[in-house]
Amino acid sequence: MNLSSPSEIKALLQKNGFNFSKALGQNFLINPSVCPRMAEAAIPGPEYGVIEVGPGIGVLTVELAKRAQKVIAIELDERLYPILDETLADYPNAHVVPGDILKVDLHKLIAEEFTDEDGNTMPLVICANLPYYITSPVIMKLLSDDLPVENLTVMVQKEAADRLCADVGTRAAGAVTVAIQYYAEAEQLFFVSKGSFLPAPKVDSEVIRLTLRKDVAGLSPEDADRFFKMVQAGFSQRRKTIMNSFSAALGMNKADLGELLDSVDIPRTARIEQLTMDQLLAVYKASR
Repeated sequence: MNLSSPSEIKALLQKNGFNFSKALGQNFLINPSVCPRMAEAAIPGPEYGVIEVGPGIGVLTVELAKRAQKVIAIELDERLYPILDETLADYPNAHVVPGDILKVDLHKLIAEEFTDEDGNTMPLVICANLPYYITSPVIMKLLSDDLPVENLTVMVQKEAADRLCADVGTRAAGAVTVAIQYYAEAEQLFFVSKGSFLPAPKVDSEVIRLTLRKDVAGLSPEDADRFFKMVQAGFSQRRKTIMNSFSAALGMNKADLGELLDSVDIPRTARIEQLTMDQLLAVYKASR
């Protein structure tokens, strides 16, 4: 079966009585060059396991299964299960797990699917063609859950890719940029046109890779949560100086905050979009 052929895909879907769901953001890849490139970028070697989010009809899943020791694909739409049974029939190392990625206990899944009797977990990566409407929540869950994975290789809307991978301390960055890059090193890999999908979305996409940091700035989960609230407060009022936007978030009066900024060599007139990750962390750590 040629999963890059629009006519064969349409016939497969019609045979199974499947209709695309706009609510689930379903757009299936039909460009034959995209999934192999994505799988190659995601998987360092054949000894790796892969968690795939939202396999659709299995186009990317097949390419992952060709390169990995084991693939577990998490799919929410039960209408796709019989289709995936058919498209993955030749790949016994690929299995579909029903569920919502935002609700699945991934630690339990990894223990059950990727860990041997001696407690050894195979090296893991995550790969996904994410629906645009849940891109940030899914990525943040995968990064913040402290999972034993090396990287996330995901396809997202081009505009989102530019924002997620922007340098912290530039106008292109936002609160989600800081959150993403707190946990990982982000890089843009390659462009994917809207014509690569069935049905074609209204916007282009890009594949990005997020390589998880081994040391995430040394903050406890509670401190990380408070740090992100400070960052969100700053970006929600990005035209104001951090003297105004950080004060309430840190529970400090402006006089004390001004002295704190002086102590870490950050101008009191600075705006959040001018601060690097190191400077943001310095402000937060000095406030504790």
